[in-house]
Amino acid sequence: MAVRSSRALALLAPAAAAALVLGSTPASAESAAGPTTVAPAGHSFAAQLTGQATFKAGSTTMTCTVSASVPTTGTNNQIPAAPGNHNDAGQVSATINPPTFSGCSTSIGGVGVTAEANADNGSWSISVQNGAPIAAGLTMPEGGFVLKTSGLASCTITASPTGPTTAPGTWTNGAPSALVIADAPVAATVTGGFFCPTGDQSATFSATYNITDTTDSAQQITVTG
Repeated sequence: MAVRSSRALALLAPAAAAALVLGSTPASAESAAGPTTVAPAGHSFAAQLTGQATFKAGSTTMTCTVSASVPTTGTNNQIPAAPGNHNDAGQVSATINPPTFSGCSTSIGGVGVTAEANADNGSWSISVQNGAPIAAGLTMPEGGFVLKTSGLASCTITASPTGPTTAPGTWTNGAPSALVIADAPVAATVTGGFFCPTGDQSATFSATYNITDTTDSAQQITVTG
C-alpha cells in the first residue's frame, strides 16, 4: 500500500503543473520595461500546441498531445486595436479563450487523467514585452485549470487556487510565431481519497504554442518595439 501511495503522489504533482497552462506579467518584463507593439492591430489569432505539453515532478511525467485556444465570438484571442496594441513603457496583453487539452497520459500504468480549463473566476491571457529575448506570459485565473485522475488514485487537482498565476516564457517572431514555456513552476491544491496527497503541490510545465493570424493567414503575429 505504501508503494501505491507514493506513486499517486508522484503522479499528482506533475498533473498540477498543467494548472499553469494554463497568469499576469512576464517576470523579465518588470526589470526591463520598454516599448512594445503587437501587430497586426485588431487581428484575431489562434494558439496551437506543437509537440507535447509536458508536466514533470521528479521522475514522473504527464503529457498532452493536443491543446489549443482559438477565437470564437467577442474580443478574446484578438490583438487590441490601435493604439492599444502599443505600450510605450511595458507589456501588451490580450485575453484568450481557455485552452482545451486532450490526448493526455501519464507515465504510471493504471492512472488516467482528464484536464479542463475554465474562466469561472476571470480571464485567461497572453502578455508580451519586447526585449532580447521577447518576454511572454500565459496567465490563468484563480482555479482556472482542473485535473482529475482516475484508476489507482481518484483525485482532483485545482491549479492556481488562490489567485491568477502566470507561466513565464519567451516569444519568437516567425512564420508562425511561437510562445515557448520551459519548466515553468506552478502551484496547485489536491483533494480526494486515500491515495491522494491532499494539500499544496508544485511541479513544472513545458509547452510550445504556435501563434497564427486567423484574420489574414498570409500575415504573422509579431512583437516589436
